[in-house]
Amino acid sequence: MAVVTDISATRRWVMLALGVFAQSASAVIVNGMPFLLPALTDRGMPLATAGLLVAMPAVGLCCMLIAWGYAVDRIGERAVLVAGPLVMCAAGVAAATVSNYVALGALLFLAGMGAASTNGASGRVIVGWFPPDRRGLAMGIRQTAQPLGVAVGALTIPAVAATHGFSAAILVPAAMAGLAAVGCAIGIVDPPRPGGAGNARPANPYRGDATLWRIHGVSVLLVIPQATVWTFGLLWLHRDVGLPLGVAGALVTATQILGAGGRIGVGVWSDRIGSRLRPLRTVAVAAVVSMAGLAAAAGLHWWWAALPLLVVASVITVADNGLAFTAVAEIAGPYWSGRGLGIQNTGQNLASAAIAPAFGAVITAAGFPVAYALAAVIAAAAVPLVPIAPSARAAAEPVAPPEHQGVLDN
Repeated sequence: MAVVTDISATRRWVMLALGVFAQSASAVIVNGMPFLLPALTDRGMPLATAGLLVAMPAVGLCCMLIAWGYAVDRIGERAVLVAGPLVMCAAGVAAATVSNYVALGALLFLAGMGAASTNGASGRVIVGWFPPDRRGLAMGIRQTAQPLGVAVGALTIPAVAATHGFSAAILVPAAMAGLAAVGCAIGIVDPPRPGGAGNARPANPYRGDATLWRIHGVSVLLVIPQATVWTFGLLWLHRDVGLPLGVAGALVTATQILGAGGRIGVGVWSDRIGSRLRPLRTVAVAAVVSMAGLAAAAGLHWWWAALPLLVVASVITVADNGLAFTAVAEIAGPYWSGRGLGIQNTGQNLASAAIAPAFGAVITAAGFPVAYALAAVIAAAAVPLVPIAPSARAAAEPVAPPEHQGVLDN
């Protein structure tokens, strides 16, 4: 069977754009549902019930990340990037037609299951088609999909719900998912994989080598300060610092934009120095320093220092995502990276989900400075876990097309 061995640079960037759009649609359905809370509570639903309902897409996502990764490894990226968004679209349209809250929750759960498809598949397309010296940049751009999706959700869902009703608001991510499915069906090409029918598939990269497990552990630890700042930053600015909600919201929005730029910046940095893991270690150290500084400034009520440190910490604590994601895909290789990326995202999502209740209890008992200090301590545990060298398997199994073979010296 003939396979495509190369594509034009323009086609690569088109596929990157499609991957970003598909991932943004997933972010809207998963991270944008909380923007429906005002509409749900205005209809008389208790806040606890509404909170559970809007969390269902995130639950569905966590349940399917590894399964979709397995599908990517077995049937390819294009099929997954079409099937998953189609599930999102169908579930979203169905959710807009029901009035029973149990049925609505089940359909939102199904939409989240579909949303899980884009995480690994879009990353694999990038690693498969972009040469090593452009992957960091490309993956950094891809990692902006989440803040873009959150921004789209914040701008559209509350306004549509207020103007046209709750059901119409759910159609926003459903329509995006439908467009993503069509676009990916037309524009995505599965990247080639080394080896032919006569060659055995590579061995499990998780056996006999702790490199991938260490990267997963680092990412879980580093997502805790990230989620702490994202979850409680607005509340801290309003309650402790005393900023009006509008000003605090604008500051948090600005940190999201800067964070997106930071992800691209560290990706370019990793391309230039030929390593993903050395920048990852530096980012981990910077996360410790910035969170510790924020804890000290907040504890001393030095707002002149605490506000800039919040911005710095917000940018630094999201910078590791693209580096670790790219490293996992490169080291796992073309026959295992789908599952590897699924494991990577599952760990991060589960850790993020635990932040609101766990750190909420810490803040209630001891205050924001203690919570920030605890996040710094957890980030410090990640620093020695960052691997120093790649596995031998990573160096032996390139994932790019033949003319771009080679994995960066991580």
